[in-house]
Amino acid sequence: MKRIYDFGRRPANRNYTVADLQALKGSGERLSMSNPKDATEIRACVEAGIDLFVIWDNQVEEARRIAPTHFMGTGMTWAQYATADEILANALDRMEKGADMYYTLRSYDILEMLAKEGIPVHSHIGLIPTFSHWCGGLRAWGRTADEAMEVYRTLKRMEDAGVFAVEVECIAEEVLQAVNDRTSIVTFSLGSGNAGDAVFLFVADICGEDSEEDTPPRHAHAFGDLGRLHRQMHEERVAALKAFHTEVTGKRFPYPEQCITMRPNEQEKFLEALDREQVAI
Repeated sequence: MKRIYDFGRRPANRNYTVADLQALKGSGERLSMSNPKDATEIRACVEAGIDLFVIWDNQVEEARRIAPTHFMGTGMTWAQYATADEILANALDRMEKGADMYYTLRSYDILEMLAKEGIPVHSHIGLIPTFSHWCGGLRAWGRTADEAMEVYRTLKRMEDAGVFAVEVECIAEEVLQAVNDRTSIVTFSLGSGNAGDAVFLFVADICGEDSEEDTPPRHAHAFGDLGRLHRQMHEERVAALKAFHTEVTGKRFPYPEQCITMRPNEQEKFLEALDREQVAI
C-alpha cells in the first residue's frame, strides 16, 4: 500500500500508483481489472481481490467510499461532452473527486491536452465498438502484418500524445506481445491474450450474466453462472406477481393477518355513532 496525495489534494493510500503500473512492464507481474457498475459489484470486486477498477464518471465518489485504496479509472463516453473545454472540466472534476486516471476515445489533440494537465490518460486501441462502422463491424484486429503495424503506429502516436494507458481490445496476441515492451504505455488486455500488463474483463462476462439468447464474445469466459440465478429470480418474480393478481381478483387478499381491526367493542360504538350522525342529518 502506497501513501499518496490524490488529485484532490487529500492524503490517501493506493494499492497501485501510476508509477507502480508503469514499473510493471517487463516485471512478469499480471494484474486483474474489471468494471463494477454499482455499489454491490464494487464490494464484490473488493472482496474478490480485483486489482484495478474502471467505473462510470457518476460513480467516483460512491466507489471511493467503498474502495478507498483501490486504483480506479473513470471517463466519458465518446459523445458525452462536445468541446475540449467541457472534456477538460469533467476530467479535472472527476480526478479531483478521487479518480486515478481518465478514459476518452477522442482525438489525439484531446489526449494531449489532458496529458499536459498532468492527468493520467486512458484510451483505447484495436476493436473500438463505438467506431465499428469504420471497420465493417465487430471484428478482431492485427491478424495481418499490415494491420499489426497500424496498431503499433497508433500506439506510438498515443505515446507521443502523453497517453498513460490503453485498453487493448481484440488484438492478435502476438501483436500485443511484440509491441508491449516497445512502449511505455500500460496495456489492459481485453480479448488480446496474455501479453498485457493487466487483463480486463467485464463483471457481467466474468459472472456469466448473459441471457440464453445472447452470444457472448469469444474472450468473455464465464467463471460463474449468475445468468441461471437471474432467470430463476425472474421466474420467481413472475410466479409471485401472478399469485398476487389471482388472490386480489378472487377477493381473498389482503388476508386477515394483513388487515387492521378496531379495538374490542369499538366497532359497535362507531356504528351507533354513525347511525346517530345520519339521523341528525
